[in-house]
Amino acid sequence: MRALIPNSIFSAKGASRLFAAGLAAAVVATTPVPALAQENSEARLRKIEAEIRALQRTVFPGGDGRFFEPQITPGTTPSTGPTTNTSTTAVTDILARLDAMELQLQRLTALSEENFNSLSEVETRLAALETAQTTIPGVGPTTGPAATGSSDTGASDSNLSAMSGGASDANSAGDDSTAVAGPSAERLAAVQAITKPITDDPADDEYSYGFRLWNAGYYPEARQQLSGFVEQYGSHWRATYGRNLLGRAYLDDNMPEQAAQWFLRNYQADRQAPRAADSLLFLSEAMIALNDTNRACIALAEFGETYPALASGRLSDQYERNRQRVTCN
Repeated sequence: MRALIPNSIFSAKGASRLFAAGLAAAVVATTPVPALAQENSEARLRKIEAEIRALQRTVFPGGDGRFFEPQITPGTTPSTGPTTNTSTTAVTDILARLDAMELQLQRLTALSEENFNSLSEVETRLAALETAQTTIPGVGPTTGPAATGSSDTGASDSNLSAMSGGASDANSAGDDSTAVAGPSAERLAAVQAITKPITDDPADDEYSYGFRLWNAGYYPEARQQLSGFVEQYGSHWRATYGRNLLGRAYLDDNMPEQAAQWFLRNYQADRQAPRAADSLLFLSEAMIALNDTNRACIALAEFGETYPALASGRLSDQYERNRQRVTCN
């Protein structure tokens, strides 16, 4: 068989071909296998990352940066290498929100405890003020307004008669001699000179007329007018003004006991009424006039706790003046 093969096969050209083939096989055999595997893994990893980004764009349309980073951001060039920027994940976002909620809950808890303590102090002072009511001369335990068409049920209501027909205190004990002997002709003429307003609101007209009488210094006439107004229009928005002014008509006439009764009733009728704070502050003045320092301090403390804005605003001068007149613990 060897004789059948041409001798040219063993020529120099054939020998070179055999040598090249053997050299190629040796190179392949000596090539590091891990390097090839690393290149293939890197390519596969980049392919998988590209597919994940495409999937993210499908699930979260609009390219929201909260969920994945855009492949190309403004002002940058595309890069195929691994990125070194860290992005906020959904888990870290949830943790941050939980931390914020816990902090807010702590603040709300602290604020709730402060409000509870303040409310407890106000209730304590109010209880002391209501307890003091039972021992104030001329003030019974009733908390509603006296002008309800019938007399108070309190046993200590001896200084105010039942109000009917718009004349409550013309015959009250302790009133001035004018109510007993009757006004003089000059006084009647002066009172008649004060005109009564006539508008579309008759209740407001009655109150305004009482105010004009009080402002002119005719306190008994003002009390009679205001008593009739409170009795007839107890639910009118001016009722709180009428009760407060009725107390002032007593206080300005040197009758602090009767004044204290009206101030306290007006305050307790509706603590959010426009003249409730005024009545509480005037109640402290009535107690000062009665030389009752303890109850005056209770009323002043209650005023400062319940109406801090008025204590530093509209009624600040009167509040500070009354505080300077007494020494409170």
